[in-house]
Amino acid sequence: MVREIVHLQVGQCGNQVGNVMWQSFASEHCLTHATGQFNDKDASICDTDGDGNIDQLEKVSVYFRNTDEDLKKCKHIPRAILIDLEPGTVDVIKASPIGGIFKPDNMIFGANGAGNNWAKGHYTEGAELVDNVMDITRKEVEQCDCPQGFQIVHSLGGGTGSGMGTLLLLKIRDTYPDRITTTYSIYPSPKVSDTVVEPYNGILSTHQLLENSDETFIVDNEALYNISHNVLKMKQPTYKQLNGLIAQVACGITASIRFPGKLNGDLRKLGVNLVPFPRLHFFLVSQAPLFEASQSERVKLTVQELTTQCWSARNFYSNVKAEDGKYLAVALTYRGAMTTSEVDENVRKLNETNTDSFVQWIPNNVKSGVVEIPPLSSKMSATCVSNTTALKGIFQRLATQFGAMYKRKAFLHWYKNEGMDEMEFQEADKNVRDLNTEYLDKEMATMGEDE
Repeated sequence: MVREIVHLQVGQCGNQVGNVMWQSFASEHCLTHATGQFNDKDASICDTDGDGNIDQLEKVSVYFRNTDEDLKKCKHIPRAILIDLEPGTVDVIKASPIGGIFKPDNMIFGANGAGNNWAKGHYTEGAELVDNVMDITRKEVEQCDCPQGFQIVHSLGGGTGSGMGTLLLLKIRDTYPDRITTTYSIYPSPKVSDTVVEPYNGILSTHQLLENSDETFIVDNEALYNISHNVLKMKQPTYKQLNGLIAQVACGITASIRFPGKLNGDLRKLGVNLVPFPRLHFFLVSQAPLFEASQSERVKLTVQELTTQCWSARNFYSNVKAEDGKYLAVALTYRGAMTTSEVDENVRKLNETNTDSFVQWIPNNVKSGVVEIPPLSSKMSATCVSNTTALKGIFQRLATQFGAMYKRKAFLHWYKNEGMDEMEFQEADKNVRDLNTEYLDKEMATMGEDE
């Protein structure tokens, strides 16, 4: 039984990141970018165990809809819905190498744009399009045998991804309350700020994510720049390269759903193992191996090397320091040819050597899984998804920036003109500050506290 996932990418950033993600998914499943058909040239590479079965096609239906029973001959269409409030993005996507693979009816674009205004995306321009989007989402869900859930890719700094992205999340939660909703959220970062009103949009979106998302994978641009400069030694990374890093981690997170493995995972298992309290569902992600191309020959990849890299702050996709908090739970997904005993041994060592980094009141904090099919970029890889109280730094920073502007009521008239009330700002701010307090409480809690 294939557990399908419906993917929505919202706004300019969401569509650019989503585009690179689909290129990675198609390549990993041996599908051509232009038509979505199985690539015969890859047949020998794809049949890793030599039994004549193509493992890459076994669960291809998780993200792709097949037009025929014969998986090797049919066209595979992404279960993707592409949404933006301005029409420019659609032309860019159609012109991209993977543009022809998407279903044209699933591209929904407005005419006016949200102009970096959360209220426009959530209440006015976005609200006009949302019924249309939900209609197409319903059609996609009806074509699934057993839909597992939804994933939304969006950024929180602008107007469409943050405003309309969270509106869609709200509608999906209302319509499909028993399905898992995950978001890949690109958070505003302190040094790489693209818009002045980011703190407003970020706080208003976080308020919605707190209530309506089940799992949120946090990525911030500054951390991606740091990885590009310090680890990959790129002089001037392009957005395409940064988006490639996000796609790498998305492939790792979803590998156990998309491929047969020794221990199958899914979005619900991930949530059950990583979310101890419903509001604390924000995750720090990291990926290994990450090194510059010239070093790839010299570094010998082992399970230990991957585990060490994953655990290193250099590979974090959010600009936080692990020592600023404690880990509540961690999920490690390994890919490639390795034994489960090797993985278990390394996970045990990780647990023992970093006892102080974990909270005391969750005994076995690390969950691990192994997927035999390696990524395209290396022979083996590891993806780490962790729930850590260090993430409070991101919310604290946003709340501080928000407070500085809100105190002077700066830029508020843009939001009020769209029918927003000041109470909403205060409510969102309080909710995010409460989240910070919860993180602190859990960090300080000890074993003997409740006895």
